[in-house]
Amino acid sequence: MTTVTTRAPAARRTSPALLLGVILAGQFMAVLDATIVNVAAPTMRTDLGATGSGLQLVISGYTVAYAMLLITGARLGGLIGYRRLFLTGLAVFTAASLMCGLAPSTGVLIAFRLVQGAGAALMVPQVLSLIQVTFEGASRGRALGVYATVISTGAVVGQVLGGLLVTADLFGTAWRPVFLVNVPIGLALLAVGARMLPAAHVRREQGLDMPGLVTLSLAVCLLVVPLVLGHEEHWPLWGWVAMGLSVLAFCAFLLVERRAAHPLVPGRLLRAPGVAAAASGIFLVMAAYAGWLFVMALHLQGGLGDSALRAGCLFIPAAGAFGLTSLNWKRLPARLHRPVIVVSAVVTAAGELALAAALSGGGHGEPLLEISFAAIGAGMAGTFSPLMAVALARVAPADAADASGLMAMMLQLGQVVGVAVFGTLFLSLAPSAHAATTTSLWVAAVSVAAGVCALPLLRRNRG
Repeated sequence: MTTVTTRAPAARRTSPALLLGVILAGQFMAVLDATIVNVAAPTMRTDLGATGSGLQLVISGYTVAYAMLLITGARLGGLIGYRRLFLTGLAVFTAASLMCGLAPSTGVLIAFRLVQGAGAALMVPQVLSLIQVTFEGASRGRALGVYATVISTGAVVGQVLGGLLVTADLFGTAWRPVFLVNVPIGLALLAVGARMLPAAHVRREQGLDMPGLVTLSLAVCLLVVPLVLGHEEHWPLWGWVAMGLSVLAFCAFLLVERRAAHPLVPGRLLRAPGVAAAASGIFLVMAAYAGWLFVMALHLQGGLGDSALRAGCLFIPAAGAFGLTSLNWKRLPARLHRPVIVVSAVVTAAGELALAAALSGGGHGEPLLEISFAAIGAGMAGTFSPLMAVALARVAPADAADASGLMAMMLQLGQVVGVAVFGTLFLSLAPSAHAATTTSLWVAAVSVAAGVCALPLLRRNRG
């Protein structure tokens, strides 16, 4: 089929720096909302009478919808324009945030978290796509570095901001401001984005892959839902059957993709240098990261009795280390850019082992706790940021939308699986004193696995 690409003229010329600021603000909001709820979870449990599985669904429901629709969001961006999809997704996200903040029950909150995740899935892929088509060469590398910093620090800032908002208890609203804070920011971004973002980059040759979307969504739901609900339901038979069926559904997805006219994940993209290895590493490091954030938020408040504010502030060393590492790893000589991924994975594992030692006595184990948090933040940034850069550095602009969708999907799927698996492990062991230490050891193992995924990149580097 003949490729037809249209570029509508922008109403005004927007500087690349301003464009980057607007779209990364939307990205930051979406990332923030994946973790800002963690610190508010204990307050939600008291206010809404939520169960442990209900809390996991409040957190995972957002990321499930987010992950499942990301590639479709990227494809729609290519079909009808990155600007239009960014603004549409931002509007849905903002409206759903308002409804989450007003939710009267756990069920209503979960429902609007799904809608919020769908809005994020329309908005977020356009960020990477716009970076790919706006920046070239060294400027693209710098833009991707800032993007990685927003991704990484946003997750930890969510923990800190969540603690501040819950503790402030504005007008007696308890946890609700963690959602309502998005509303004025979203409205401001809609006003600025409508004027400043270029109406460009439409690729009419692509179509949607609904069979692929349905089979992949089914596969992930069959895996994640039993993991989230299994502990509360005492691991019923249906849960084990569903997880077994998820394997068949994943196999069906692979078969569907081989025959699809417009597959969600084109084969040429996976054959691009470093993409498959980097995508696998991103999945694992984000699973470890999201699981660690969720478990530690529950342990600090539930197990150790910290306030939401204190629990949130304990993540500041991790946020600072993550941001500094994300912004500065490219200062290393180019020959070290890929090896730093493996070294950073080892640093993360060492930080998790130190954390397990700090928590083994049943207390905070300070100052080892803060030191281990900083090591974990630096290590995860040194793994994630270079992996993202490697994955996207050699992707052709024509594949920007699909590459954006694939990497964003792996990032979000990693978070879904991380919260489900590590959250379930922790809740199954709690209130035992070993719950947090055992979970930390498993997070260390997954971090090492992320480094192993990067080993093929080292061989390519030597070549």
